[in-house]
Amino acid sequence: MKVLSLFDGMSCGRIALDRAGISIEQYYASELDKYAIHVTQANWPNTVQLGDVTGWRGWDIDWASIDLLIGGSPCQGFSFAGGQLAFDDPRSKLFFVYADILEHIKSVNPSVKFMLENVKMKKEYLQVISEKLGVEPVLINSARVSAQNRNRYYWANWDFEQPENNGIILSDILEKESDNFVFMSDKFIARQAGRKCLRDDFTGKAVNLSAMEYVKNGRQGDHFLVMTPRGNNAGGARALDGKTPTLTSNSWQHNFHVTSDLKSYRKPTPIECERLQTVPDNYTSHVSNTQRYKMLGNGWTVDVVAHIFGTLGH
Repeated sequence: MKVLSLFDGMSCGRIALDRAGISIEQYYASELDKYAIHVTQANWPNTVQLGDVTGWRGWDIDWASIDLLIGGSPCQGFSFAGGQLAFDDPRSKLFFVYADILEHIKSVNPSVKFMLENVKMKKEYLQVISEKLGVEPVLINSARVSAQNRNRYYWANWDFEQPENNGIILSDILEKESDNFVFMSDKFIARQAGRKCLRDDFTGKAVNLSAMEYVKNGRQGDHFLVMTPRGNNAGGARALDGKTPTLTSNSWQHNFHVTSDLKSYRKPTPIECERLQTVPDNYTSHVSNTQRYKMLGNGWTVDVVAHIFGTLGH
């Protein structure tokens, strides 16, 4: 199979195809972020990097040979966590580039398969995308296959169902010992306590740190406190039933778990964030932790996408 991945990031789509058992003859990637490209090439050195998606008309590829087009166009304009400028946001306008490329491939290969991912958004934005692509999306919460609540829409021109719920929770993916543990200082915690700097993901109302709910781990009885940044509803997913809220490109600064004594707060490690996205351990280890957190927040939950790809041809 020959695959073209737009807005490829760190190639979560390539991991998912491999996990779904799909043989790849060629994987073309369009990406601008140099750190994401570095991670991709370190893991998949045969990837052909094409550069800026807006320059697609100049790409030297055989368009008729593309079997699968995938991508998750930038979502900042659609996200409830962002400004909701929708198609007035230059990043979200890039969806139309995806649509143009799809139409071009269809003109020379009508049987091409495609898959697009994006965040929960207002109904009117959803309708524009669905009408342009000619298919209705399926809303899947990553919590079915991971320890993270992450609601995302997936459009594809083949049928697929919800993945089975594997029951994984936060404690299942935590590292027991790590040099990457970063504990928060008493001063930091004291500064947060009583400050209305956090916001409930459902009501939008500011809450005190002391009012944030605990993520209860039913199997071991441990409790975890997950702090989310102001306005970060990121698809409407809050901390419930042993799951974390949605990772975003900056949420690593605000997601903490408390140790069993309920006193020591720390950030999740990069490996833990990889596990929340069902990415292989240390897949992103080729760049700094700052870049790892960012690209993982921007990435896909691999097992969700692998489930979708696994139904290709059925």
